[in-house]
Amino acid sequence: MTDAPKTAILAGATGLVGGHLLRRLLDDAKYDAVVALTRRPLTGSHPKLTNLVVDFDRLETEADRVPPAEDWFCALGTTIRQAGSQAAFRAVDHDYPLALGRLAVAKGAERFLIVSSMGAAPDSRFFYNRVKGEIERDLGTLPLPVLRIFRPSLLLGEREQFRAGERFASIIMKAAAPLLAGPLRRYRAIGADTVAAAMIAAANRRDDAGSRIVVYANDRLPGLAGEVF
Repeated sequence: MTDAPKTAILAGATGLVGGHLLRRLLDDAKYDAVVALTRRPLTGSHPKLTNLVVDFDRLETEADRVPPAEDWFCALGTTIRQAGSQAAFRAVDHDYPLALGRLAVAKGAERFLIVSSMGAAPDSRFFYNRVKGEIERDLGTLPLPVLRIFRPSLLLGEREQFRAGERFASIIMKAAAPLLAGPLRRYRAIGADTVAAAMIAAANRRDDAGSRIVVYANDRLPGLAGEVF
Protein backbone atom coordinates (compact mmCIF):
# COMPACT_ATOMS: atom_id res chain seq x y z
CA MET A 1 0.00 0.00 0.00
CA THR A 2 1.40 3.37 -0.97
CA ASP A 3 0.79 6.75 0.62
CA ALA A 4 -1.65 9.03 -1.16
CA PRO A 5 -0.03 11.90 -3.10
CA LYS A 6 0.32 15.09 -1.10
CA THR A 7 0.04 18.83 -1.66
CA ALA A 8 3.03 21.06 -0.95
CA ILE A 9 3.01 24.79 -0.24
CA LEU A 10 6.25 26.55 -1.14
CA ALA A 11 7.22 30.10 -0.19
CA GLY A 12 10.44 31.43 -1.69
CA ALA A 13 10.33 29.68 -5.06
CA THR A 14 12.25 32.51 -6.76
CA GLY A 15 15.26 32.12 -4.44
CA LEU A 16 18.27 29.85 -4.66
CA VAL A 17 17.06 26.94 -2.51
CA GLY A 18 13.43 27.63 -3.35
CA GLY A 19 14.03 27.27 -7.07
CA HIS A 20 15.52 23.82 -6.55
CA LEU A 21 12.70 22.91 -4.20
CA LEU A 22 10.14 23.88 -6.82
CA ARG A 23 11.78 21.77 -9.51
CA ARG A 24 12.16 18.76 -7.25
CA LEU A 25 8.63 18.94 -5.87
CA LEU A 26 7.17 19.11 -9.37
CA ASP A 27 9.23 16.07 -10.37
CA ASP A 28 8.34 14.09 -7.23
CA ALA A 29 5.54 11.55 -7.59
CA LYS A 30 4.77 11.86 -3.87
CA TYR A 31 3.23 15.27 -4.62
CA ASP A 32 0.34 15.73 -6.99
CA ALA A 33 -0.01 19.47 -6.38
CA VAL A 34 2.48 22.24 -5.61
CA VAL A 35 1.31 25.72 -4.66
CA ALA A 36 4.00 28.40 -4.93
CA LEU A 37 3.39 31.61 -2.99
CA THR A 38 5.35 34.42 -4.62
CA ARG A 39 5.48 38.20 -4.71
CA ARG A 40 5.71 38.22 -8.50
CA PRO A 41 4.46 35.72 -11.09
CA LEU A 42 6.68 32.77 -11.92
CA THR A 43 7.75 32.18 -15.49
CA GLY A 44 6.74 28.89 -17.04
CA SER A 45 4.00 26.47 -16.07
CA HIS A 46 3.48 22.87 -15.01
CA PRO A 47 0.34 20.70 -14.69
CA LYS A 48 0.99 20.25 -10.95
CA LEU A 49 1.82 23.90 -10.25
CA THR A 50 -0.45 26.64 -8.95
CA ASN A 51 1.22 30.02 -8.56
CA LEU A 52 -0.46 32.40 -6.13
CA VAL A 53 0.90 35.95 -6.12
CA VAL A 54 0.48 37.15 -2.55
CA ASP A 55 1.32 40.11 -0.34
CA PHE A 56 3.55 38.68 2.39
CA ASP A 57 3.06 41.86 4.43
CA ARG A 58 -0.61 40.94 4.70
CA LEU A 59 -0.46 37.17 4.41
CA GLU A 60 -3.32 36.69 6.83
CA THR A 61 -5.65 38.35 4.29
CA GLU A 62 -4.68 35.74 1.69
CA ALA A 63 -5.87 32.77 3.76
CA ASP A 64 -8.97 32.07 1.67
CA ARG A 65 -6.87 31.74 -1.49
CA VAL A 66 -4.38 29.26 -0.04
CA PRO A 67 -5.52 25.63 -0.03
CA PRO A 68 -4.82 23.14 2.75
CA ALA A 69 -1.61 21.16 2.32
CA GLU A 70 0.30 18.52 4.21
CA ASP A 71 3.82 19.88 3.69
CA TRP A 72 4.80 23.55 3.91
CA PHE A 73 8.27 24.56 2.72
CA CYS A 74 9.70 27.97 3.60
CA ALA A 75 12.76 29.16 1.69
CA LEU A 76 12.22 32.88 2.20
CA GLY A 77 15.34 34.95 2.73
CA THR A 78 17.29 38.00 1.67
CA THR A 79 20.39 39.99 2.62
CA ILE A 80 20.57 43.30 4.46
CA ARG A 81 22.07 44.84 1.33
CA GLN A 82 19.18 43.66 -0.83
CA ALA A 83 16.57 44.51 1.78
CA GLY A 84 18.01 47.97 2.36
CA SER A 85 17.84 47.97 6.15
CA GLN A 86 17.88 45.69 9.15
CA ALA A 87 14.15 46.24 9.62
CA ALA A 88 13.39 45.19 6.05
CA PHE A 89 15.67 42.18 6.40
CA ARG A 90 13.91 41.12 9.58
CA ALA A 91 10.54 41.38 7.83
CA VAL A 92 11.58 38.90 5.13
CA ASP A 93 13.58 36.49 7.29
CA HIS A 94 11.44 36.56 10.43
CA ASP A 95 8.03 38.16 10.02
CA TYR A 96 7.10 36.52 6.73
CA PRO A 97 8.08 32.97 7.79
CA LEU A 98 6.25 33.42 11.08
CA ALA A 99 3.12 34.57 9.26
CA LEU A 100 3.47 31.56 6.96
CA GLY A 101 3.77 29.29 10.00
CA ARG A 102 0.57 30.72 11.46
CA LEU A 103 -1.21 30.20 8.17
CA ALA A 104 0.08 26.63 8.03
CA VAL A 105 -1.39 25.97 11.47
CA ALA A 106 -4.73 27.44 10.40
CA LYS A 107 -4.73 25.25 7.29
CA GLY A 108 -4.01 22.05 9.18
CA ALA A 109 -0.42 21.52 8.05
CA GLU A 110 1.23 18.25 9.02
CA ARG A 111 4.80 19.46 8.51
CA PHE A 112 6.56 22.82 8.28
CA LEU A 113 10.11 22.89 6.93
CA ILE A 114 12.30 26.00 6.86
CA VAL A 115 15.74 26.97 5.63
CA SER A 116 17.64 28.69 8.43
CA SER A 117 21.41 29.10 8.70
CA MET A 118 24.45 27.68 10.42
CA GLY A 119 25.09 29.71 13.56
CA ALA A 120 21.45 30.62 14.11
CA ALA A 121 20.90 31.62 17.74
CA PRO A 122 18.46 34.13 19.27
CA ASP A 123 21.22 35.44 21.55
CA SER A 124 23.87 35.78 18.84
CA ARG A 125 25.76 39.06 18.72
CA PHE A 126 25.55 38.90 14.92
CA PHE A 127 22.30 40.37 13.62
CA TYR A 128 21.86 37.85 10.79
CA ASN A 129 22.32 34.82 13.05
CA ARG A 130 20.18 36.39 15.74
CA VAL A 131 17.21 36.88 13.39
CA LYS A 132 17.57 33.32 12.14
CA GLY A 133 17.60 32.08 15.72
CA GLU A 134 14.56 34.14 16.60
CA ILE A 135 12.47 32.72 13.77
CA GLU A 136 13.47 29.19 14.76
CA ARG A 137 12.43 29.94 18.34
CA ASP A 138 9.17 31.65 17.41
CA LEU A 139 8.08 28.94 14.98
CA GLY A 140 8.70 26.46 17.76
CA THR A 141 6.03 28.18 19.88
CA LEU A 142 3.35 27.58 17.24
CA PRO A 143 1.24 24.40 17.46
CA LEU A 144 2.82 22.89 14.37
CA PRO A 145 2.67 19.07 14.55
CA VAL A 146 6.13 18.77 12.96
CA LEU A 147 8.80 21.46 12.53
CA ARG A 148 11.98 20.71 10.60
CA ILE A 149 14.76 23.31 10.60
CA PHE A 150 17.70 23.19 8.18
CA ARG A 151 20.94 25.02 8.93
CA PRO A 152 23.16 25.06 5.84
CA SER A 153 26.56 26.68 5.62
CA LEU A 154 27.44 28.87 2.63
CA LEU A 155 25.12 27.95 -0.23
CA LEU A 156 26.55 27.08 -3.63
CA GLY A 157 24.55 27.68 -6.80
CA GLU A 158 23.61 30.25 -9.40
CA ARG A 159 21.33 32.99 -8.14
CA GLU A 160 19.09 35.23 -10.23
CA GLN A 161 20.76 38.22 -8.58
CA PHE A 162 24.54 38.36 -8.61
CA ARG A 163 26.17 38.64 -5.18
CA ALA A 164 29.86 39.40 -5.56
CA GLY A 165 30.69 38.66 -1.93
CA GLU A 166 29.03 35.26 -2.00
CA ARG A 167 30.62 34.41 -5.34
CA PHE A 168 34.07 35.15 -3.92
CA ALA A 169 33.32 33.24 -0.70
CA SER A 170 32.09 30.23 -2.66
CA ILE A 171 35.33 30.09 -4.64
CA ILE A 172 37.34 30.16 -1.42
CA MET A 173 35.14 27.56 0.28
CA LYS A 174 35.31 25.18 -2.68
CA ALA A 175 39.09 25.41 -2.68
CA ALA A 176 39.25 24.90 1.09
CA ALA A 177 36.85 21.92 1.15
CA PRO A 178 39.62 19.25 1.21
CA LEU A 179 41.10 20.98 4.26
CA LEU A 180 37.81 20.93 6.14
CA ALA A 181 38.03 17.39 7.47
CA GLY A 182 36.95 15.77 10.72
CA PRO A 183 34.99 18.16 12.95
CA LEU A 184 35.57 20.94 10.41
CA ARG A 185 33.46 19.15 7.80
CA ARG A 186 30.40 20.83 9.23
CA TYR A 187 31.63 24.15 7.83
CA ARG A 188 31.90 23.03 4.21
CA ALA A 189 29.88 24.97 1.66
CA ILE A 190 26.87 23.06 0.39
CA GLY A 191 24.92 23.01 -2.86
CA ALA A 192 21.50 24.62 -2.75
CA ASP A 193 20.08 21.62 -4.60
CA THR A 194 21.44 19.34 -1.86
CA VAL A 195 19.57 21.40 0.74
CA ALA A 196 16.37 21.16 -1.32
CA ALA A 197 16.74 17.39 -1.69
CA ALA A 198 17.36 17.05 2.05
CA MET A 199 14.23 19.03 2.88
CA ILE A 200 12.01 16.87 0.70
CA ALA A 201 13.60 13.72 2.09
CA ALA A 202 12.98 14.91 5.64
CA ALA A 203 9.35 15.66 4.82
CA ASN A 204 8.88 12.06 3.77
CA ARG A 205 10.98 10.12 6.28
CA ARG A 206 9.75 8.50 9.48
CA ASP A 207 13.05 8.24 11.36
CA ASP A 208 12.37 11.38 13.38
CA ALA A 209 8.62 10.84 13.64
CA GLY A 210 8.73 10.93 17.44
CA SER A 211 10.29 14.39 17.60
CA ARG A 212 8.13 17.44 16.97
CA ILE A 213 11.10 19.71 16.31
CA VAL A 214 14.28 18.51 14.60
CA VAL A 215 17.20 20.73 13.62
CA TYR A 216 19.38 19.42 10.80
CA ALA A 217 22.93 20.76 10.89
CA ASN A 218 24.87 21.39 7.70
CA ASP A 219 26.81 18.12 7.81
CA ARG A 220 23.59 16.06 8.06
CA LEU A 221 22.05 17.47 4.89
CA PRO A 222 24.05 15.54 2.26
CA GLY A 223 23.23 12.27 3.98
CA LEU A 224 19.55 13.13 3.96
CA ALA A 225 19.85 13.97 0.27
CA GLY A 226 21.56 10.64 -0.39
CA GLU A 227 24.95 12.19 -1.05
CA VAL A 228 28.44 11.68 0.38
CA PHE A 229 29.81 14.70 2.23
